Amino acid sequence: MKPLSGKVALVAGGTRGAGRGIAIELGAAGATVYVTGRTTRAGRSEYNRPETIEETAELIEQAGGIGIAVQADHLDPLQVEALVARIEREQGRLDILVNDIWGGEYMVEWNVPVWEHSLESGLRMLRLSIDTHIITSRYALPLLIRNPGGLVIEVTDGTQSYNDANYRLSMYYDLAKTSILRMAKSLSHELAPHGCTALAVTPGWLRSEIMLEVFGVTEDKWQDALEREPHFAISETPRYIGRGIAALAGDPDVSRWNGRSTSSGELAKLYGIHDLDGSQPDAWRYIMEVQDAGKPADVTGYR
Repeated sequence: MKPLSGKVALVAGGTRGAGRGIAIELGAAGATVYVTGRTTRAGRSEYNRPETIEETAELIEQAGGIGIAVQADHLDPLQVEALVARIEREQGRLDILVNDIWGGEYMVEWNVPVWEHSLESGLRMLRLSIDTHIITSRYALPLLIRNPGGLVIEVTDGTQSYNDANYRLSMYYDLAKTSILRMAKSLSHELAPHGCTALAVTPGWLRSEIMLEVFGVTEDKWQDALEREPHFAISETPRYIGRGIAALAGDPDVSRWNGRSTSSGELAKLYGIHDLDGSQPDAWRYIMEVQDAGKPADVTGYR
């Protein structure tokens, strides 16, 4: 049985990484998934990456779901409005909104103070991470709140407790990822009267296409990266957070999460979820207790 059969999801920013993993797992659980992004087989975004939204839709289909790829720039209100109008026309409802739009990896200048960081890149990062989420919510939520039980997932990097206690190595990046946590809190107040839920979810150390490329490895050889970065041993696939979000979407008591921040590792423990290799990495606890504490890499008890 597929617990999300009959549900309609929009994964905004599902071209690659966590968004792709979430879209696949929502589809595998039975949802009809609209997946958006700027890169298609006909042309690439400023990212200039090879992954496309059509590939994501095909992976959803391979997982047994229904994937519908729609090119959209979520900084353009008219494009987002047209996207939601299409979902309403074709499905008549929207049950799950995943705001995973980002696109700033190549713009971050790590450990560079704000007065030396590129202003243009920094402000572009904020637009890509904050404005896109707000624009998407503005047009998608009127459709989502028509039916009680709607779910909004704001995908970020870092839990509330971690980001409150730690500087994220760039003022712009820190603002981007912390703002999304607060956005989920704000949406939770606005959605609650409609019987809908909003929360923020973070993956752990993600083996995204970009991260694998950084370490010069492929998914089937990811452990080769441990020679360069031993703490990469706690990493997880994008499907892991996808399974956690699919479990949230199928939870009849999901409203208990309203306004909260959680992680793929916490969801895995609560819902009995495992990554593709059968492990259960708890990255943020590991980062705080081992990596940030300066201890040698050892995932014993953490995956």
